[in-house]
Amino acid sequence: MTPIAVGHPRILSIEDDLVLGAYVHEHLGRSGFQVTWCQNGQEGLAIAREQAFDVVLMDILLPGLDGLSVLTQLRQSHSTPVVLMSALGAEADRISGFRLGADDYLPKPFSMVELGVRIEAILRRVALDRRPAPAPATITPSADSLRFDDERGDVFYAEHAAGLTRSEYRLLETLNRNGDEVLSKAFLYQHVLQRGYAAHDRSLDMHISQIRRKLKAIGYTEREVRTVWGKGYVLSAVDEVV
Repeated sequence: MTPIAVGHPRILSIEDDLVLGAYVHEHLGRSGFQVTWCQNGQEGLAIAREQAFDVVLMDILLPGLDGLSVLTQLRQSHSTPVVLMSALGAEADRISGFRLGADDYLPKPFSMVELGVRIEAILRRVALDRRPAPAPATITPSADSLRFDDERGDVFYAEHAAGLTRSEYRLLETLNRNGDEVLSKAFLYQHVLQRGYAAHDRSLDMHISQIRRKLKAIGYTEREVRTVWGKGYVLSAVDEVV
């Protein structure tokens, strides 16, 4: 696998399984990444706060401090992309992770090829987010409309921020930009999440669920992300029949 970012992207791996941790460390190192590996949640949080990383790989079940707690505390000060790893596989854990700001979720067991694809996708998304934003249109949004702020990577309604993650913002902005066009899962995976679509991958569904929840929380009801069965998703008026 070929790293996307220029130079040697820095990866922090927080994994207490000695066999898996060593394998991930060795494989990513051979692939051109600079990997820091620790086996304790508290230690991992301290390192993530003190040093700059491109991606954090983190197990949920960790000694010292569990992965969800590490994520919660890390998000108070850092927006470093986080991929959660867990053998639990329960939907509740995936939902909790995405709600707390995880960028992706990788259920165990996984292949090193799949891990590489997830990391490369995140690096591509980060590179896209760092591109200069296009000049804003000279249209003044009405007070009851949803305002997209590319610089902050969030949307606002009546001055209330939705608190979207990087991936959630890119998904919502893409749906908004395409008007009433239904976008397929394959398209959204490729152009927003920057990886191919696989039937078992629930990441997109989780991100959409969080977008709906966050828009509802700030009182925005003019439009919603709607599921068009067998086709994909569209951002449309609540009373509009798709």
